Amino acid sequence: MTAERFGSFGRATLPAPRVIAANDAIALLKGRAAKNGSLLGYGNGRSYGDSCQNEAGSVVDMRPLNRIRAFNVETGVLDADAGVLLSDIIAHAAPYGFFPAVVPGTQFVTLGGAIANDVHGKNHHRRGTFGCHVVSFTLLRSDGRSYRCSDASNARLFRATIGGMGLTGLILSASIRLMRVPSLDIVEKATPFRDLGEFFDLAEAADQANEYAVAWIDQLAASHGRGRGLLFTGNHAEHGSHKASRAGGRLSVPFQPPFNVLNRPFLTAFNAAYRWKKGRSPAPRQVGYQGFFFPLDGVGDWNRLYGPKGLFQHQSVVPEDAARRAVPALLEAARRAGQGSFLTVLKRFGTVRSPALLSFPRPGFTLTLDFPNRGEKTLALLRELDRITVEAGGAVNPYKDARMGAETFAASFPEWQRLEALRDPAFMSDFWARTAKKLDVRRGTVEAAE
Repeated sequence: MTAERFGSFGRATLPAPRVIAANDAIALLKGRAAKNGSLLGYGNGRSYGDSCQNEAGSVVDMRPLNRIRAFNVETGVLDADAGVLLSDIIAHAAPYGFFPAVVPGTQFVTLGGAIANDVHGKNHHRRGTFGCHVVSFTLLRSDGRSYRCSDASNARLFRATIGGMGLTGLILSASIRLMRVPSLDIVEKATPFRDLGEFFDLAEAADQANEYAVAWIDQLAASHGRGRGLLFTGNHAEHGSHKASRAGGRLSVPFQPPFNVLNRPFLTAFNAAYRWKKGRSPAPRQVGYQGFFFPLDGVGDWNRLYGPKGLFQHQSVVPEDAARRAVPALLEAARRAGQGSFLTVLKRFGTVRSPALLSFPRPGFTLTLDFPNRGEKTLALLRELDRITVEAGGAVNPYKDARMGAETFAASFPEWQRLEALRDPAFMSDFWARTAKKLDVRRGTVEAAE
């Protein structure tokens, strides 16, 4: 097993130094022999930051546990091992007219990872997060017991594990409810907008009329073009394919370039070409689901384009009443820092509540930016983006993060102590050690002084 295979997708942190097979970890847990902080489940490594890393212990390779156990073609309820990929679930359910109710920006995530991160998609305004569609799961903890968790059974563990970033134990299998769709194809419409004000005026109506809605921002546009972009809306086509297409594509980045390929001249040219190609026709068009939901899955190892130091992704959410101030401020901070974002995505979260104890999506607008790792220059920008977000009453996404401070995490998730109280002592991540555990130590120091 190569070290790179068990790294973070952002590649700005070191890969896991130790890996343990799922069956060996299961034996340790059942035998009550797992040491404190020694384990962390690892799916397919699509988390951008260090929430999937455990430098002080080992990560557990869950991919071999990848069996789809059962599928009810009447109700759409699917039972599968935690290591099965979303792409496999799509392929299995598609012929019966079902599709996952929520999909993130890649289909190469495991079922367990989607639950642990409570991932969201382009239809949060209608379907909420992935956790909203979890029926139950089996969780193995270091007391040697397997817990069947649902909204009605072991409910506290159920809510803590969804969005709990793998810290409550090892998810072995899960049952999820898929949604019935007329086809996998999507009728997509691209609507250009001149600036962010026009986008905000369009956003609510777009959500009400469509299953899916997301905007692309030309982050490098200056002067009169500042804040321009394209609003993509989509719905499943009434007549289209019921067959899953081949996961991934033929293109790939076969080796690591010695420098960042995604420099400013490239990004400027790419943004202009993308805006022209996608926005040239106002008419809806029918497209395959792969291109609509997972465009970057068609290029293998595309994260290598950011150079050998990797990338940082920053995803924030701010309340709706603060968005018209905060989102332009976030984009302006990146421009002032001279940092270009290859992927700049803006979308509106709805009011559907997740069952998760800690869940990133909440009502408002979420902005995603990514930057090549240029050391302290990039870290300073990210701290400024954190500040703008927190002052607006928002939150920074922990499973996209590799460097946020403990204070930013606490401001984003003020109920973090409830997860710490239910965390399995055998499980730890670099993210949790960097944020929550530091807060816990400080709290203990203050209480002792009092």
